[in-house]
Amino acid sequence: MKTLFFITSIFQLLAFSAMSQNLTGHIHEKNADNDEMPLVGVNVYWLNTTIGTTTDADGYFTIAKPSKADHKLVISFVGYATDTILVKSSNYHIMHTLKESQSLESVTITGSAKGAHFDRLSPIQTQLITSTELKRAACCNLSESFETNASVDVSYSDAVTGAKQIQLLGLAGVYSQIQIENVPAVKGLASAFGLGYIPGSWMESIQVSKGTASVANGYESITGQVNVEFKKPDDPEKFHFNGYVNSLGMTEFNSNLSFEVTPKIGTMVLAHVEKMGTQIDHNHDTFLDHPLIEQYHIFNRWKYQGENLESQVGVKVLSENRIAGQTTMHEEQFPTHFGIDAKNRRVDGFFKMGYIFDRPATTVGFIGSFLNHTQESVFGQKVFNAKQQSFTGNIIFLTYIGRTNHSIKTGININVDNIDENLNSTSFAREEIVPGVYAEYSYKWMEDFTLMTGIRYDRHNLFGNMVTPRIHTRYQIIPQLQFRASAGKGYRLPVIITENLHLLASSRQIIANETIQLEEAWNYGINATQRYKVAGKELTISTDYYRTEFVNQLIVDLDSNPSEAIFGNLNGKSYSNSYQVELSYSPIERFDILAAYRFNDVKQTVAGQLEDKPLVSRYKGLITMGYKTPLRKWQFDYTVQLNGGGRLPSTQNLPIEFRMGETFPAYTIMNAQVTKLFRKWEAYIGVENITDFKQKHPIIDAGNPYGSNFDASMVWGPLTGRKIYVGFRLAILK
Repeated sequence: MKTLFFITSIFQLLAFSAMSQNLTGHIHEKNADNDEMPLVGVNVYWLNTTIGTTTDADGYFTIAKPSKADHKLVISFVGYATDTILVKSSNYHIMHTLKESQSLESVTITGSAKGAHFDRLSPIQTQLITSTELKRAACCNLSESFETNASVDVSYSDAVTGAKQIQLLGLAGVYSQIQIENVPAVKGLASAFGLGYIPGSWMESIQVSKGTASVANGYESITGQVNVEFKKPDDPEKFHFNGYVNSLGMTEFNSNLSFEVTPKIGTMVLAHVEKMGTQIDHNHDTFLDHPLIEQYHIFNRWKYQGENLESQVGVKVLSENRIAGQTTMHEEQFPTHFGIDAKNRRVDGFFKMGYIFDRPATTVGFIGSFLNHTQESVFGQKVFNAKQQSFTGNIIFLTYIGRTNHSIKTGININVDNIDENLNSTSFAREEIVPGVYAEYSYKWMEDFTLMTGIRYDRHNLFGNMVTPRIHTRYQIIPQLQFRASAGKGYRLPVIITENLHLLASSRQIIANETIQLEEAWNYGINATQRYKVAGKELTISTDYYRTEFVNQLIVDLDSNPSEAIFGNLNGKSYSNSYQVELSYSPIERFDILAAYRFNDVKQTVAGQLEDKPLVSRYKGLITMGYKTPLRKWQFDYTVQLNGGGRLPSTQNLPIEFRMGETFPAYTIMNAQVTKLFRKWEAYIGVENITDFKQKHPIIDAGNPYGSNFDASMVWGPLTGRKIYVGFRLAILK
């Protein structure tokens, strides 16, 4: 620990050692009520330079100053008059109102940005999901944020615990980095229930990128990255309150409050309370259809904004109790009635600091985070207790060579993970200490071509040297057509029990006949995005293909014996091919349509046979429609998901009455929501799973949970059927 504190101190001192002065700003329009409405995706660049950026989901931007001298800033957006303003060297923040480019005496031409859109300038294929998009469905937490997204799937891990997992490119979410503001979030002990630890009302936006990420973000990203941006003290929102209740008996309350302590210091408190206390068993198998949950979560963050120095610090505290199992169970009856009792306690925090040098586009920053997570749980007669203590530190230095379109990002970082899993009398403990260095070069030619290539070297205390090369390119042939290509490598060390916690809700015996090695994979991808004008409106078509090839992978054999889960290293081939096409179009004002189709070809070698990975849908279709009335007083949203069938683990060795077949069928899910918008608040009502589709008999031998055939992990479809919900949101701006 002394070494850890020493490293932390060095990082902090280096980060203080000095980032060009930046200009920040906010671009907005004014509606009929004279309210300021942020504009998303506005182009902001310095006149006669290649230095430019775009505004984020709330209309904010940050751009490096080209010099100390006064300079002209160009602000342009489709449908609005282009403005050029003089920015003096003493200015560090501006606010600007764009005016519509066309107006008639009695008609106003207005524009609005879509709630989800692709980043046009990033060399990594990245989709930005804004708060506007998140409000189109009941977004209680991160696991429910992708109902209108074509790239990310979310499914239950089992039929008892309520744990959810995401899938990206046909592979489990553990192969994607899930971060909060570039700090690791859902990994380790959070792999099972962590998606529920990120409240929806706290989120400002989500960035979903496919393929390997930047080397500055570590070596673990294999299939993609999900980065969540929380609301911040200097955002326009001063107070927010959200209430939600559904027909299953779940209630939720969220409250956010921010205020200014001094002109340079602001703070924000975010609170979340969730309670699910109603026992429901729709299929009468004596098991709860969803767990009973009581969760309390609070987050306090502080931000300092000086002329050259910026820093943030924040701490989150979470307590969650989760009870599941048979409707007749109580803790003292676990020996005869199957029950699950999981208590999670989690404290994590972060510290960020950056310094802006006088040299343009030159900064140095430090990001550090810590975590202490404990879980005490009982799964029937199995006792599972675990602890995790983690620290990450990352120093990032950014500058340029010659001109600002040749940029260099380099840094050093360290990851420390101490994880101790105990299942009954068996311990699965490990301590990872992984220091690393990296360098990344980016070249940008106007807005037509971008190349980003990087490499990192890490030294793992258990597995030795790791070299991670990655490359991303973007080429805009014409303004309406862009191509992207990427290739790179990734590594990760599985957390054996937690990442397969759903298997504890079965009678399977966990068997590991060999030491589990580091997972290693290559990812390759190409993307084409084209924009057309159809009837005067923009039609966007995005097509991509990604392939993931594993050098080594943790293989969980559920086929050889229905009473065993055999863990081992890959001996043969394992790969995933993902093809996707996505279309978005607005045929009339304020009416958005998105249609997408994805095909997954995911195979792995199990017991010497190359087979489809079980419980993975072979394809997915998605149609979403959203409409706002002319005065933006009402909003109507409708979503249809078509989930393709796939392979089931073999149940042929079970008694005939418990066999589930070799495959599961395709099914369709429909959701709808109506929102009434007022000036400072809004109310909504919605229905999920309108057709009330449920997987029949998801638990094998539910009547004998301590028998040799019991298995609640064979889940491929919805468990809870139709759900009606109502809620409201209140927001007061500064």
